[in-house]
Amino acid sequence: MRPDVKTPFRVFREDKPLRNAVCLFLITTLFYAIGAMLRLVEELSLFWPLNAVMAGIFARVAWLNRLHNYAICYIAMLLYDGLTTDWGATSFVINFSNMVFILTFALLVQRDKHAPEKAEALAIALRLFNYCLLASVLCAFFGTFASYGIDSQAFWPLFADWFSEQFSTGVMILPCILAVSWPGLRRPFKVQHLLPLVTLTICIAASVVIGGAGSLAFPLPALIWCAVRYSLLTTAVLTLITGATEIVLVANSVINISVAEHLHTSQMFSARLGIATMTICPIMVSVSVNAINALIQQVSLRADFDFLTQVYSRSGLYELLRQQEKDTHAPRTMSVMLLDIDYFKTINDNYGHECGDRILTALAQKVQQLVGKAGSVARMGGEEFAVIATLANEQQALALAETIRQSIEEHRFRWRQQTLSLTVSIGLSHAVTEFWQQTETFNRLLNEADAFLYLSKKAGRNRVSAPGDVHCLAV
Repeated sequence: MRPDVKTPFRVFREDKPLRNAVCLFLITTLFYAIGAMLRLVEELSLFWPLNAVMAGIFARVAWLNRLHNYAICYIAMLLYDGLTTDWGATSFVINFSNMVFILTFALLVQRDKHAPEKAEALAIALRLFNYCLLASVLCAFFGTFASYGIDSQAFWPLFADWFSEQFSTGVMILPCILAVSWPGLRRPFKVQHLLPLVTLTICIAASVVIGGAGSLAFPLPALIWCAVRYSLLTTAVLTLITGATEIVLVANSVINISVAEHLHTSQMFSARLGIATMTICPIMVSVSVNAINALIQQVSLRADFDFLTQVYSRSGLYELLRQQEKDTHAPRTMSVMLLDIDYFKTINDNYGHECGDRILTALAQKVQQLVGKAGSVARMGGEEFAVIATLANEQQALALAETIRQSIEEHRFRWRQQTLSLTVSIGLSHAVTEFWQQTETFNRLLNEADAFLYLSKKAGRNRVSAPGDVHCLAV
C-alpha cells in the first residue's frame, strides 16, 4: 500500500481553476473593503492595498496571467462598488484604472522572468521603483479622468493624489509579496538582533514628538540597519509597517509636517512620495546585502574546494581544521596520509592533460568513497592528495591506507576506448592531539607523512610506509 504523501498547501493551484477563481474574487473583495474603510475623500483612499496585492500575486504566479482571471478581479471590484456606492457608470472607469496598475506591474515582472539574463531577484528588485512609477502614472491618468466629475478638486491636484497614493502603496507592499520567493539567509536568532527593531520604534516615536517635514526621514537609518541585520522578507515587512504608520499619522496630524490644521492634497502628495522614497532604500540595501553574501559564499566555496576534483583544497583543509578546533572540546586521534600517483607524468605525456585531469578527478572521488565518514580528502597540489582521518589507533589507519592503495591498484580507469591502471604511493603518520592544537598537529603529521611518502617511492612505489619498519607494507 502506498503511503500518503502530504503536499504543501497552496492558495492557487494550476489544476484547480474554480478554486483559483474563488480565491481571486475573495482576495479582491477583502482588500477592496480595507481600502474603502480608509477613504479620505469620497473615492480616494488614504491607503489602497488592493492594486499592489493583486499585482504582486499575478507577478509571482505566472500561470494566473489569463484574461479570465483579470476579469474576475474586475468584476469583484464592480460588485463591491455597486453594493456600497452610487457612482454608477463612473465605477467602470475608476476600477479600470485599478486594473491598469495590476496589469502593468505584473506584465513587466513577467517579462523579466522570461528573459534569462534578467530573471534574478536582484534585477527585479532594482526595477521595482520604475515599475511602480510607470504603473502609478497610468493608473492615475485613468483614475483622475474617471473621478474628476465626482470630486471637487482640480485636475492636477487630483492626479497628484491618485499617483502618490498608488506609488507609495506599491513600493511598500510589493516587496513583501515578492520577497516570499526570494532567497534569503537564515540567521540564528539572538537577543541583540532586536536592537534595530527597538531603534526603529524609537525613531517613529521621535517623528511624532518632534514633528516637521524632516521627521518623516527619522526611521531611515534604523530601516537600513534592519536591512543589514534581517532577511529581505523581514525588511520588506518592516518598511511596509513603517511607511503605512507614517502615512496614517501624517493624515491624522499626529505627525505635524506643517502649521495647517488639516493636511492639504499637495502636502499629502509630498509626504507620500517622501515616505515611498524612504522605504525603497532599505529594500535596495537588503537585496544588495543578500547578493554580496551569496557572492562571498561562492568565493569561499571556490577557495575551500578544488575546482577540478571537487575535494578540499589545501586552504579548505586548513579551514576545516580551524572549524573543528572551535566545535570540539576533547582530545582526538588524527591520522594523516599523503598519496602520490605513481608515474603520473607519463599519463599526461602519453594521453594528454585532459586524460590526466579525468584521472585526478576519478581518483579523488574513489579515495573519498573509501574514506567515507572517517575523514576528509584534499588535493594538496598536482597529483598529490592528503587524507585526514579520525581512527582509533595506528593499526586502523594503516589498514585504511592499505585498502586505498589496493583498491586503486585493482581499479580500472576508462579513457575513451582504453583502460588504464594506476598505483599510488602513500606515507602515513598518526598521533593524538588536543582540540586546540589540531592545526599544529596536522602540520607536524603532514611533514612526517611526506617523509614516509618519500620512503615509499624510494622502495619501489605502490606501497604504504609508516613509522617503524614493521609497519612498512609492500607489494
